[in-house]
Amino acid sequence: MAFKGYVQVYTGDGKGKTTAAIGLTIRALGAGKKVLFLQFMKAKVYSEHKILPGISPNLTLETMGKPFFVVKEGSMPEEELAKWRDKVVIFSPGQPPREYVELMEKGIKMAKEALTSGEYQLVVLDELNVALHFGLVTWEQVEDLIDSKRDDVELVLTGRGATPELIEKADLVTEMKEIKHYYTKGVEARMGIEN
Repeated sequence: MAFKGYVQVYTGDGKGKTTAAIGLTIRALGAGKKVLFLQFMKAKVYSEHKILPGISPNLTLETMGKPFFVVKEGSMPEEELAKWRDKVVIFSPGQPPREYVELMEKGIKMAKEALTSGEYQLVVLDELNVALHFGLVTWEQVEDLIDSKRDDVELVLTGRGATPELIEKADLVTEMKEIKHYYTKGVEARMGIEN
């Protein structure tokens, strides 16, 4: 029987969305599948960037981000923004930074090629949900990716704020729910665990 690919979404406010996608990537590589792990809104500053590129010739890891994060004005509580002040660019609704939109468009183009070329059996679009939530990509672009993917490609989208349209369109949706987190006690991101 031929492999049937589905659309998976990992969303929610809890930790573990990218971690789950990395785990799925390792599993797919172990089964001999080719994987594109494409990260939106992330620069190569996380610990996985030190190990994943060398783990298998069947893995392609790309990042579409800057050394700063972008946030739509009014979309994040002030106390949360205070933690990110020096690492975030705040933009007015409907006016995201052009350079960031262009970077996201490059990622969308790369994703579409991977989903339609037959080269990959698993395509992970890490943090694409966040890019959609902030209006850096459109629902039409995301829906086109889903609709144009080959039947034998598994597509995984991660990030907080998955839209109702995306949840409806997906075959599998997992919500990571934060019950308790040591961040609330002032613990910063730790190397090898959160970063």
